[in-house]
Amino acid sequence: MQLELNQIQAGINLLVNRLLPRQNVDGSWRLGFVDAGTTTDAAVIMLLQSMQIPKPKLVALLRERIEAMQHADGAWRSYPNEISGNAAATAESYFALQFAGRTPNEPHMKRAREALLELGGLSRINNLVTKFLLAAVGQYRWPRWFPVPLTLMLLPKSAPLHFYQFSGYARVHMAPMLILGDRKPAFSQPSIVPLQPLRSGDEELRLQQGSWHRHFHYKLRQLDDDRLQLHQQATDRAVSFMQARIEDDGTLYSYATATILMVHALRALGFKAEHPLIAGAIQGLETLLAPDWTMLGRAATLQNTTSTVWDTALISHALQAAGFSKAHPSIVRAGQFLLSRQHTKLGDWKQNVVDPAPGGWGFSNINTINPDNDDTTAALRAIHDLPVEASAAAREKGLNWLLSMQNSDGGWAAFERNQDKKLISWIPLQGAEDAATDPSTPDLTGRTLEYLGRFARLTTEHHFIRRAANWLYSHQEPDGSWYGRWGVCYIYGTWAALTGLAAVGESPQHPQIRRAVAWLHSIQHADGGFGESCESDEVKQFVPLPSSTLVQTAWALDALIAVHESPTEAMQRACIYLLRELPGEHQQQQSTAARYPNGAGLPGYIYTCYESYPLVWPLLTLAHYRNKYSE
Repeated sequence: MQLELNQIQAGINLLVNRLLPRQNVDGSWRLGFVDAGTTTDAAVIMLLQSMQIPKPKLVALLRERIEAMQHADGAWRSYPNEISGNAAATAESYFALQFAGRTPNEPHMKRAREALLELGGLSRINNLVTKFLLAAVGQYRWPRWFPVPLTLMLLPKSAPLHFYQFSGYARVHMAPMLILGDRKPAFSQPSIVPLQPLRSGDEELRLQQGSWHRHFHYKLRQLDDDRLQLHQQATDRAVSFMQARIEDDGTLYSYATATILMVHALRALGFKAEHPLIAGAIQGLETLLAPDWTMLGRAATLQNTTSTVWDTALISHALQAAGFSKAHPSIVRAGQFLLSRQHTKLGDWKQNVVDPAPGGWGFSNINTINPDNDDTTAALRAIHDLPVEASAAAREKGLNWLLSMQNSDGGWAAFERNQDKKLISWIPLQGAEDAATDPSTPDLTGRTLEYLGRFARLTTEHHFIRRAANWLYSHQEPDGSWYGRWGVCYIYGTWAALTGLAAVGESPQHPQIRRAVAWLHSIQHADGGFGESCESDEVKQFVPLPSSTLVQTAWALDALIAVHESPTEAMQRACIYLLRELPGEHQQQQSTAARYPNGAGLPGYIYTCYESYPLVWPLLTLAHYRNKYSE
């Protein structure tokens, strides 16, 4: 079973040859970041068709993908192996196909309707975004009143509960949703046949009798007294909030879902399709069509955002780990692109930061005001070895921004500092506990420590690093794993935690590190690989996939590399699996092992496929294996 260095080098060369031709002239990699379900495609179809905006080619492309993703039982799923159909995905797809010209009497539409009814109909939709998207086009009945009234926009930051306590991701979705919940539009078309009986929103969104929720809602509703003339002020505040966060491409915070909700909200306020805000938003949505998605054997699809900065940073770093010098033209161009995307403006992230100064990076190509910790560390890794005169100032600003974002509990969150108010998760909104807050997470904390230890040369002798390591130890699962919020799921979190702890000098013999290693060994498949289901993210415990995946195997192996001075048998088996499953140099479609979604958005609803992941993570892991064990 002994691996030869030339085998590993051959795998590295193969992956390099797959990645280099995909680099753009500007130095970026623009690869697909695609919903494993159909939410974005369905929402765009319903928006365009309800507005009667003629985009026949785009609608036909998106309709083709939605139909291709229908399962034999008639339902749609949010991830491939979801045990039963997903009510939200099935409802979105069924109505989108009607808006795209399909009739309920067509065989596949009959099967879709029957599947949706068997799943429990609209009553089984388990997330608020789907309900709003359907209600806006007349396919879900609005409640008489929405649990959180529009006047929330007016509560001062000194109040026990206010709008800015919601996470940044939640705020840009919530502002248009507050308008929609207040105005209750129904932009349907006469040809659309609703699911019968149409679900009453009151049944789903009613507040608990006698609870603090009712008291909270009553107090906010008091602000709606027309005599106080606050209702229009709240509307204006919500519109101004959205307008101030529109990027140059016309999208709201670079998110398709937030942009779609914004357009529906503006229409509800009387804005016409020709209004610059709406016209710009539609143009921006069109730019999110996934590039060259045929590589994965899929029809065209609309991304919720682009992953350009993230992919470019990851690939540049992996190429450098594989042996590319800082002077290589590909690395130079990637570095120049990343330097051009460093943020220079203050954003909402500043609210809980002392003396805030910009310097982070965001996820998408057009993002200028919504930086995050993971993209910042990724970019800093990629530019670390660039010539000092070109990158020193950017590195200093990025590091200072990253350090300023450490939470009071010692960990790092995704987007903002200290945005984990427990009161928010108690608000009677579905999914509030997952989307409304932005707490410290093991994956973000581990990834940040990995950068700070490996590249900034910081160790647990520094007090703030020790606090972060202690936070990780205190959030380890009983079985030895760590939960990953933004990847699938416990393999991802455990990889991030182990590589981070190792980078800041924690001993591989630490009992909790040894428990994590034992857990990884316990879940390794007979073929040497690792595989985890998206179901883990829903049930909050590890659920294995029957088969291994390239990406999760790369994460697991990289974690083991970080804590072993010499390769073990388990590591060699994992490495052999990677080499065996790598995509061929002329292979046009990725294998099943490469296609499984590995990005997590909202539990039970949004999972994503990164086109870059089956290439970049195996490349980085094989490079780490070679670099550490080839001596």
